[in-house]
Parts: sequence; C-alpha cells; structure tokens
Amino acid sequence: MASAAVVTIVLAGIRNEFFDSKVYYGAIEYWFRGDGGMVYDWLRAGTPYGFTYPPFAGIVMLPMAYLPFPLVVVIACVGTVVTTAMLVWWLAGPLIREREWTPWFAYAVALSLALAFEPVRETITFGQVNTLLLALVAADMLFGVARGRKWAGVGIGLAVAIKLTPGVFILYLLVTRRWRALATAIGTAAAATLLAGAVFVDESREFWTSALWDTNRVGLLHYLSNQSERGLLARLPIDTIEAKVWLAAVVATLAGWAWRVARAPEDVVGGLALTGVLGCLISPVTWIHHCVWLIPALVQCFALGRKWLAISAYVVMTSHVTWLWETGPRPPLEFVGGNLYVWFSLALLVWTPLSTRRSSDVHEPVKIIT
Repeated sequence: MASAAVVTIVLAGIRNEFFDSKVYYGAIEYWFRGDGGMVYDWLRAGTPYGFTYPPFAGIVMLPMAYLPFPLVVVIACVGTVVTTAMLVWWLAGPLIREREWTPWFAYAVALSLALAFEPVRETITFGQVNTLLLALVAADMLFGVARGRKWAGVGIGLAVAIKLTPGVFILYLLVTRRWRALATAIGTAAAATLLAGAVFVDESREFWTSALWDTNRVGLLHYLSNQSERGLLARLPIDTIEAKVWLAAVVATLAGWAWRVARAPEDVVGGLALTGVLGCLISPVTWIHHCVWLIPALVQCFALGRKWLAISAYVVMTSHVTWLWETGPRPPLEFVGGNLYVWFSLALLVWTPLSTRRSSDVHEPVKIIT
C-alpha cells in the first residue's frame, strides 16, 4: 500500500511540477531580493498567477528568498508528509487504540491512505501549504480548545494571518460560545496582521484594498479544480445571477453548519470536521488540493458509524475520476461528474456524525447526533 501511495504521488508530481512552490519562490525572491517592486505586481511568466497571501505569510516564507529552489521543494515535501503523519495520529490514533488494532500496522495503513488521497498528493506535488495550516488549526482545536487551555485560539489566529480561509474556525468559536478562545484567535490574527502592516506598509495596503478582491489572481472560477459552491455555479450558464445565487448558497450552508455544531459544542473533533467542510464549500476558490480540510470529516465518519460515506468519498476523491470532465461530456453529465468534490462535501456537511461527549473523553459512551 505504501508503494502504491508513492507511485500515485510520483505520477502527480510529473504533471504538477511543484508549480505553486515556483510561484511562491519567485514572488518571495522578487519581494526581498528584487529591485523593490510591489510583490503583488509579480506574476509567474506566461501565467496570471502571483502571490495571493497576506503580507504576514511573506514573513513566514522569508527563508525562501535565500534558499535554492530544490531545497525549498524538499522542505515543502517533508513538511507535508510530517504534518500528514501528525494529523493521522491525532485523528485516527484514538480509533486505532479503541479497536485494539495492531498499532504500527494500522497506523502505516492509515498514513498510506492519507498520502494517496488526491488532495494530499496534490498538496505535495504542487508544493502547497495546506496540511501545514490544517495541522496548525487541528493542534489548536484538539489540544487547546477541546481542553480549555489558556492559549486556545493562537493556532487558529496564526493560520488566519497566513491565509484567510481558516477564518471559518473563528466562526466556530463564536457559534460554540468559546469567548476566551475567540478573543485569543482574533487578537493573534490581528497582532500578526498589524506586525506585517508595520513592516510592509505598502504591501499591506495593496493586499487589503486591491489584491484580496482580485479573484483572477488565483485562476478562473469555472476551472474544474475549483470544487467550491462558487466553482459549481460558475460552471453553469447563469452568469447574470451567479453572484446572487452563490451568496444565497453561502447563507444556507452557514445556517446548516451553525445549527449542527451548536447542537454538539462538546464534540470539538466533530466541530473541526464540519468546519473544515464548511471552509471548502463557501470559499470562492477551493482547488482540489485545498480539500485536505475534508480529512477530519472522513475520519469522523469512519469512526462513528458512517463508513459508507467515508469509504465512498475517499475512493471517489482519490480516483482522479473528476478530471474526466475537464474536457469531457457536457451537461448534464458534467454537472454531476465535474462537481464530485462539491457533492461529497455537501454530504459530509449533512451526515458527518457528531457526539455529545467531550472530544477528550475517549473512553465514555457515545451518543450520536445526526
């Protein structure tokens, strides 16, 4: 199984060639070692792609400006594998111990499955930061929020300062009334953002007033890899009302998510799972590699009696079958096959089970809320 995971990653790597790492590397090198130009004006040659993260992310990525690109790729790959291994241990470890499976074998199988999962292998081969951010948020949720630590919220705040999409976890803290963690998360994100604003005044002004709102910088909304609700709608012939329909869909999705997590505030693992799904659905752009945020929901489904959903979602989202519709059959088949990640994300939002026990109480009986 490990060999199969390696083969799928290598094949994906041949296609993707660490494209996103090349964008980060070029932008950061231009920013810190160029002629003083604005980083958000830099585009990779022959593409519309440039640096799309907040200025604080530039501080985090600063070492890129002084390292050779092959070493940057190695660090990114190792970082993704290590953080994926950590996530598997945190999320699947309790299940392995509860079922009394052979620990080393069960963990090896789970890690191989995680690395073969298309969003993870795409994260590796594009050179993305998705699992690093997921690990940062998951650590905060599982070891800070779930246990009521004073520092709970710091990881979420830092993740938001690096990339805005983890901001949905601030909504989670709000809906579940974790006021201290909420204040800590907002304060951390604000402090990191203000620090970057003080150091990079012009870049911060450009990002918050212009670059943030320019969706063309990240690619075309209708491109197949955009597996968010906005991507689904952009692939329909409803150009004149698309934005309004999307806003309505976001409101409905938020309402459904809030109703579910508010009913089981004790289940922080379930909250992590559902909020990760929410982020994938309501973000204007959710490339397939962003869907690593679905991993907690898949594990939650498998652990709490929704194996049919976990297995079917995993198989479909690992098979690469969605890409058959990149240039394939037109509607109605494209509406189904070209949005498979969206459909499964919606299914996970509705049917991922939640429990009424605290996430830290792994030995107590579980009452499932559907």
